[in-house]
Amino acid sequence: MLKLGFIGAGTVGTALARKLSERQYPVVAVFSRTPDSTNRLARAVDGCQAVESGQAVADVAELVFITTPDDAVGPVVAGIEWHTGQSVVHCSGADSVDTLESARKQGAGVGAFHPLQTFASVEQAISNIAGSTFALEAEEPLLNTLKELAHALDGHPIELKPGAKVLYHTAAVIACNYLVTLVKLATDLWQTFDVAPDEATQALLPLLRGTIANIDRVGIPQGLTGPIARGDSGTIRKHLEALEKAAPAVLSTYCDLGRQTVPIALAKGKIDNKQAEELLALLKDNPSGKD
Repeated sequence: MLKLGFIGAGTVGTALARKLSERQYPVVAVFSRTPDSTNRLARAVDGCQAVESGQAVADVAELVFITTPDDAVGPVVAGIEWHTGQSVVHCSGADSVDTLESARKQGAGVGAFHPLQTFASVEQAISNIAGSTFALEAEEPLLNTLKELAHALDGHPIELKPGAKVLYHTAAVIACNYLVTLVKLATDLWQTFDVAPDEATQALLPLLRGTIANIDRVGIPQGLTGPIARGDSGTIRKHLEALEKAAPAVLSTYCDLGRQTVPIALAKGKIDNKQAEELLALLKDNPSGKD
């Protein structure tokens, strides 16, 4: 079994180290800029040593995970002496393996291993990382090794083509981070009828869970519901008029999202081209329909 090492003991590094150790992968060394983080992770993983430098990790591990902040990956890797037969992998969502070029030039195998998951805390990351999709970049034989690691975590590995990483990460931001933004916009609207944000969030959560369940069960476009899905231009008009009065700052976002939703509704087959045109006309730059 490959001996693993970690440089960086933050949320992702801690979750990966602990879960891979549970799957019987030996995690032999960890280093972080913060001694407390280094020692905490070393204590949590059987057989793991807290060492005093990234070089000390590289000296004992066959596969080294760089789980530092993205901007630190390149400088950290450049400051270490690597050797043929060794592998170094980063976990950045947006950066390609080019960040590891200094290790490649020294003969090490290089790769990327990004868990497509949201991590709000270390404990939540440990709980959620198993079963995630893992985006991989590497050449063989390292690519096969990374696939094995993903499977060991009950995950689904996907291999990204060169140049795909930034748009892959952009998609993740839209699906995950901007969902938080959308919920914030929704809870702000609830405050206009005197419901506090925390109460509004709790009220909306079952709806959010139901939406995710629909996407999981029937996919897109069939998972789309609501007024655009059924061609209800009257309801859309009411929304626009209400927003113009109570929350004009949200109007453009509502219209932008609506225009993106119309083609999904068409694909679902519940509206025709004429209804789609009517909806798009409502959601134009003059959203209230007034002259």
